[in-house]
Amino acid sequence: MAEEKLDTEIRREQIAEAALALVAARGVHRLSVAAVARRVGLVPSGIYRHFKSKDEILMAVLDLIESRLLANVQAARDEAADPLDRLRGVLFRHVRFIREGRTFPRIVFSDDAHSDDPKRKARVQRIAAAYLGKIAELVAEGQAAGCIRADLDPPTAALLFLGIVMPAAILWHLSDGGFDVTRHAERAWQVYRSAIAVKDA
Repeated sequence: MAEEKLDTEIRREQIAEAALALVAARGVHRLSVAAVARRVGLVPSGIYRHFKSKDEILMAVLDLIESRLLANVQAARDEAADPLDRLRGVLFRHVRFIREGRTFPRIVFSDDAHSDDPKRKARVQRIAAAYLGKIAELVAEGQAAGCIRADLDPPTAALLFLGIVMPAAILWHLSDGGFDVTRHAERAWQVYRSAIAVKDA
């Protein structure tokens, strides 16, 4: 029974990964159960053993996006002790996340992804809130360590941090990858760091 449950979990993850790749390539509106089934080597009825509908698959895609965003924050924590270096690590992991696939901008900026489904819209909002919360924690830790200005409101600083990448993600998406989001992030990070860091930190 435990092995069967594990097989089901593995298959659900494979289906979510396939849907994630299809959304990145084609957008939400062109995602179909049949296309997901072809990508994982199943017939469409095999997908329905694990998910009741396309909506459920999209929710699994959102779960996958959230886990990757939060894993990026944890990886940046593990890699550096300095709060400013951790913030920089999160920023460039986010840039890599954008460049490796268009899923994040397609999901966040597409009406097809959530306008017709209040639950999915609320899920996207919760993902954004959780991610911003983790970034705000890094800012607060930097304040406690004396390297980030104490007069800053951490949630506001977190929102400004996300502002480095979100408009850039839109431009990258609209230009089919022509906009250099990495170069933008490198320059914007210097501006952001000087704005939040204690002088000589």
